[in-house]
Amino acid sequence: MKWSSNFAYVIGLITTDGSLSIDGRHINLTSKDIDQIETFASLLNLKNKIGIKHSSHNPNGTYYQIQFGNVKMYKFLQSIGLTPNKTKTLRALKIPHIYFADFLRGHLDGDGYTYSYWDKRWKSSFMLYTGFLSASEQHITWLQKEINRIYGLSGAVRFQGKSTFSLKFAKKESLIILEKMYHSKKIPFLKRKYSKIQLALDIIKK
Repeated sequence: MKWSSNFAYVIGLITTDGSLSIDGRHINLTSKDIDQIETFASLLNLKNKIGIKHSSHNPNGTYYQIQFGNVKMYKFLQSIGLTPNKTKTLRALKIPHIYFADFLRGHLDGDGYTYSYWDKRWKSSFMLYTGFLSASEQHITWLQKEINRIYGLSGAVRFQGKSTFSLKFAKKESLIILEKMYHSKKIPFLKRKYSKIQLALDIIKK
């Protein structure tokens, strides 16, 4: 497999919303955003049918999924640190530094968040936060160390509850990491999250 900006983004999605079957062949991606599944399929030139399933935890929640078989890619994913049933066992991954920002963008689109608001405690103070989530503390700690090593940003790891850990960056560091991740308008990203980020950035610029 050959690394590229788009492929690193795909790896970020698989790391968060993807899964490897125990059969050593099949790879699955599940998302509530149909456009994310379509982008994923397009980047990998997949013609497989996109399925629909409903969450057992949320009867009203509809999720989209795509599954495909590729032994070569499956073995590659294993070689960089991904495994079947990775939810709580995920650790460090082998991601080239040159494509780490693209991997992060996929990680954010798959299982991350941003939020912003006007802080009433200080006049004209607009807050912005960016966070990455994982059920594996070892993985989120590795992510923090890599971001610090590559970009010099610290962030803070917190236990979110329900077996979820969060790596969160405040405004100053958020602006830097968002600039790194969205380094071009021609790269793939989840439109819903990008639109939200752009609105916040527009307010900050003003």
